[in-house]
Amino acid sequence: MNRGDQREDIFEDDTDRKSFLNTLGQACEKTGWQVHAYCLLRNHFHLVVETPQPNLSDGMKWLLQTYTGRFNRRHQFFGHVFSGRFKALLVDGSGNGYLRTVSEYVHLNPVRANLIGEDQRLSTYSWSSYPAYLRAQRAPWLRVDRVLGEFGIPRDTPAGRRQFERVMEKRRYEADGKEYKGLERGWCFGAEEFRQELLAQVRDRIGPNHFGQERRELAEERARRIITETLSDGRLTPEQLQMLPANAEIKVQLARRLRRETTMSLKWIAEQLGVGSWKYLSNLLGQPLPNRTQAELF
Repeated sequence: MNRGDQREDIFEDDTDRKSFLNTLGQACEKTGWQVHAYCLLRNHFHLVVETPQPNLSDGMKWLLQTYTGRFNRRHQFFGHVFSGRFKALLVDGSGNGYLRTVSEYVHLNPVRANLIGEDQRLSTYSWSSYPAYLRAQRAPWLRVDRVLGEFGIPRDTPAGRRQFERVMEKRRYEADGKEYKGLERGWCFGAEEFRQELLAQVRDRIGPNHFGQERRELAEERARRIITETLSDGRLTPEQLQMLPANAEIKVQLARRLRRETTMSLKWIAEQLGVGSWKYLSNLLGQPLPNRTQAELF
C-alpha cells in the first residue's frame, strides 16, 4: 500500500483512478505480477500482489513513478504524489486462510471508510476488485481463483460468484476489525513457521529499508540466542538464572553483552534476566565490573 504525500489525495477523479489501473496493468505486463485484490481510496491504495519473480521493488518503483508523472502532467502539478516508499506485508499463501483474510480486508475498505451506505451492496463501490470478482469478464492481470478457493469456492462460475457475494455481504456486518490487527501492524501475516522461515532468509540482509518490526524481531532472536549460549556455557537453566540475585555478576555481564551486541531495551533485558526494574538494571550497568575472569563469573 501507499498513500498520498502528507495524506493528500492521489486521485482527483475517476479519470485518475482509471489511469492508475491502466498503469497497474502495464506494470503487471512488465513484471509478471498476479493481482489478487485491489482497492483505490481517496488518498491511498491497497494491492494484494503475487510476484512469481523477485521484482516487487522494481515494479513498484515503476508503477509509482509512472503514475506520478501521468498525474502531474494531467493536473499540471509538480512534485511528489506519494509519501515515499510503499509498505509491503508478506502474506502466507499456503492456503490456510491468510490470503482470504487479506483480500477480505482490502475488499471491505469502502465499508470501513463509510463510502457505501448500509442499504447499498458492497459491489456498488466501483474502485475495488470486488465487483470484478462478480463478473465473468475482468482484466487479465486480476487472478480470482486462489481467493475463491480459500473461501471454499472451487470454480469461477456464476454459482461460485453468487456464493462469493453472499459470503462477503455477510462478512461486512460480521467483521469487527480484530482479525485484521495483524495486517495493520507488522511486516508479515501468516503462521509462526512462515514468520520464522522469513526471518531465517533475511537474517544477514536486514537494512534500514526494512520495517522496524522486522529489525526488532531479528534483534530479539539474536538476544535470545546470546542468553541461551551463555546459560549453556555456564550450565544454568533459565529458571536458575531467574532465581539468582538481581545483582548477580552473570546477570550484569550478560546484560552488558546484550546492550553491546543487540538493540534490545533495558526493560526487555531486565525482564528476561530477572533483574527487576530497568532503572535498577541501569544503575547496575553504571557500576564497573570486578576484575574477574569469565570462568569465575560462572
